[in-house]
Amino acid sequence: MSGLTPARTLAKGDAQPSDVPVPVVRKRRINWALKAVLPIAAVLLNGLLLFLLVSSSLAPGPRSDVIAVAAGGAFVICVVVIMVLAVQVRRPMMELQAKFALVQLGDMDVAVTFADRNDEIGDLGRDFNDMVAQLKSSREEINRLHQTQMSRAEHFATLGELAAGLAHEIRNPLAGIAGVLDIVSRDLPETSVAREVIEDAKQEAVQINRILTELLDTARPKAPQFRVTDIVGTAEHAVLFARQQAVTKRINIEFEVKDELPPVEHDPNQINQVLLNLLLNAIQSMDKAGVIRVTVQQEDDSVAIVIADEGKGIAPEHLPNIFRPFFTTKGHGTGLGLSLARRMVESHGGTISVVSTLGRGTQFTVLLPIHRAEEKAS
Repeated sequence: MSGLTPARTLAKGDAQPSDVPVPVVRKRRINWALKAVLPIAAVLLNGLLLFLLVSSSLAPGPRSDVIAVAAGGAFVICVVVIMVLAVQVRRPMMELQAKFALVQLGDMDVAVTFADRNDEIGDLGRDFNDMVAQLKSSREEINRLHQTQMSRAEHFATLGELAAGLAHEIRNPLAGIAGVLDIVSRDLPETSVAREVIEDAKQEAVQINRILTELLDTARPKAPQFRVTDIVGTAEHAVLFARQQAVTKRINIEFEVKDELPPVEHDPNQINQVLLNLLLNAIQSMDKAGVIRVTVQQEDDSVAIVIADEGKGIAPEHLPNIFRPFFTTKGHGTGLGLSLARRMVESHGGTISVVSTLGRGTQFTVLLPIHRAEEKAS
């Protein structure tokens, strides 16, 4: 029986296409029928030798006849066994091998014809047909999901372009409005009640500008500007700025460096933005005085920056969604901060994770590689 699985033949020197499976080449081996018959033939031969020994007392004439009949019977048994095996085993195995080759080439509409047999060979055929049916169903589901994801990606890309254009158009008149408010506020008397109203309007303009900036960053993310520098300095800069926001709420931010850390290849501006966003979220989550702990330590070939607060915590049903764009549990905000933070961390080849307990606080862990993957590969 041939040991080669059917496959498309390529001319010498042709490149193997990526979508064509590589044919399975099996080593030549002893034919299965020969291996099945050899034990039977050995038993029959031993029986024939024993028969010759027992019949040695017979006369030469009758003894020759008996030996001929015994040898003929042994030969007939071997032939019958080979024929039975050829029909009952060899044909199904050849068909199964051919169908496997078709499945390997991508044909999921195949099925073996011996699946209705009421024996182990039939069980093998039924298992094969079920396997192919499941593979076909899985492939169809994967194709469906792929098409859905591609359609959603195209949809989000269009929305991103639309949002970026809209944000840009809004920011221009917004800058003019803020300028007019400044001019009007300077011309008003110190005792004018309108000063407070204009100040509130200016704060709202600043809030709108911040939202538009986050929206633009989401739609058109900037590539990190990597440089090898002190990660502790980057984290400390974010902590110093956050302490100014925390002092009014009587929140203490503790900063600890546990290991002697080497310089880390990162974009200080982006990582500072990530850490500051996490720290401000931690401050907003705490309704009373408490402590936010920031820890920097080395973990294998990465640096871990842990920010743990004593705030309200995040509900378990919300945890899987907190990094999704526009998802927020606050009464204000855009829900873009954590989405941007994760994107920036992942652009550094790192990860950001969170654990939280309601009523006890939340802990974010930012893990950044000390060296980028490109450097390791080189």
